[in-house]
Amino acid sequence: MQRILNPAKDKWPELVKRPVKNQEELEPGILATFKLVQEQGDAALLTLAEKYDGVKLQSLLVTSAEIAAAEHNVSVDLKAAILQARNNIQLFHTQQAEPVKVVETMNGVSCWRKNVAVEKVGLYIPGGTAPLFSTLLMLGVPARIAGCKEIVLCTPPAKDGSVHPAILYTASLLGITRILKAGGAQAIAAMAFGTESVPAVYKIFGPGNQYVTVAKQLVSKAGIAIDLPAGPSEVLVMADESAHPAFVAADLLSQAEHGPDSQVVLLTTSEDFLGNVEKELQAQLQALPRAAFAARALENSLGIVLSGVEEMLAFSNLYAPEHLILSISDFASVLDEITNAGSVFLGNYSPESAGDYASGTNHTLPTNGYARSYSGVSLDSFVKKITFQHISPAGLQSIGKTIETMAEAEGLQAHRHAVSIRLKELSSEQIKPIL
Repeated sequence: MQRILNPAKDKWPELVKRPVKNQEELEPGILATFKLVQEQGDAALLTLAEKYDGVKLQSLLVTSAEIAAAEHNVSVDLKAAILQARNNIQLFHTQQAEPVKVVETMNGVSCWRKNVAVEKVGLYIPGGTAPLFSTLLMLGVPARIAGCKEIVLCTPPAKDGSVHPAILYTASLLGITRILKAGGAQAIAAMAFGTESVPAVYKIFGPGNQYVTVAKQLVSKAGIAIDLPAGPSEVLVMADESAHPAFVAADLLSQAEHGPDSQVVLLTTSEDFLGNVEKELQAQLQALPRAAFAARALENSLGIVLSGVEEMLAFSNLYAPEHLILSISDFASVLDEITNAGSVFLGNYSPESAGDYASGTNHTLPTNGYARSYSGVSLDSFVKKITFQHISPAGLQSIGKTIETMAEAEGLQAHRHAVSIRLKELSSEQIKPIL
C-alpha cells in the first residue's frame, strides 16, 4: 500500500481518484462489439466467446440437462449455505415492499402510487476468475419478489464451455432457466438489443469489470435502463487503536482479491497501527490462492494517517466508498455523519464478507465514487412506481381554479381549457331544472 501521512485537504481530491482506465479509451472497442452483436446476433456471440473466452461453444443457451446435472456437483454444505443466504436476502428485501397508500390531497382529489415490476430484466453474473453465484442471489431474489415476468441470465463460460455448477444451482433455485453463455460487453449488448437466443430486456443488472461497466453506461444512452455503475470492487476501513490489525488486514484483502483493478483504503489515526496492518497484510497475503490479484490491487491502494475520527469521516464522505467499515470504538456516535457510502459495516465483528454473502443486505453497490448519488440494488430497483389519481366532480370544482390560473400564467391555453370545459359542464348540470 502507498503510505500517506496527514495529507493536506487540498490534496484529498487527487487521493480519492480511482485507478481506472479512461472511459473514452474503452468506448471504441465496446461500440464495435455492440455493432457486431446487433448485425450478427448469436453468430457474433459465438465468435466473441472463442476470441475472448477461448472456447468454441456448441450452444449459447444452457440446457435443462446442464441445469439438472449441476445440482449433483454442488456439495451439501454449499447448498445449505446458499439456501441460508437466500432466506436472509429474501427476508430483508421482502420488508422493502411498500403498501399502496391513497392520499386525499383535497376533498375529492385522491392520489396514490403503486409498484409495478419491470417486466423483462437481464442479470449479468461475473464468472471469469471467480464465479459469483452470490451476486445471482442478490439480483435474482429481489427480481422474484418484485414479480419480474422474464429474467435472462448472462455469465461467461469456462474454457470447456460449462457454467459453474453453483451458478446453475442458484439459478435453478430461483426459477431462472434462460441462461446465456456470454460475458463482457457482448453479453450486455445481447441483453440490450436481443439476439435469436435472448430477448431484449428493459433493464440490466449486475457488476463487472471496467468493460462491463462502460458497456452498461453506453446502452443506457440507447434507452436501456441499468441498475447502477458497478465496477471494480472497493472498500474503505476507518480504524482507531481499538481495531484489530489482523481483522483490518483481512477485510482489505477480501476486496483486493477480487482483481488487480480493485482498490482498498485504510484510514487510521495511528502510524504504528498502519505499520501493524501492513505486517499483517504481508503475512496473510502469502496464504491466499489469489495472492497475485490481491498484491496488484494493493499497489494501487492507500494507507492514510489522519488526525482523528472527524477527519477520517470527511475523507470517507469525499471518497464515497462502495463498502465502508467502521472499526472504531464509538461507531454509533458518528452514524448520522455518514453521507456517502454504498453499504456500512459496524464494529470489529462485522466483516464486509457478511454483506457480500449472507447477512441479507444487497452487495450490488455503486463504486468509483457513485455512492455520492446512487444507492445499492434493492427491491425498488426491480419496480417502477406508477402514480394514479381520481378526481370527483366536487374535487375538480375545488382544484379547478388553481389549475386554470397556473396554466394561464404559463401560456398553455389547452391545459386551461381541459379544465374549463369540464367546469362549464358541471356548472350547467347544476342549474338544469329537475323534471
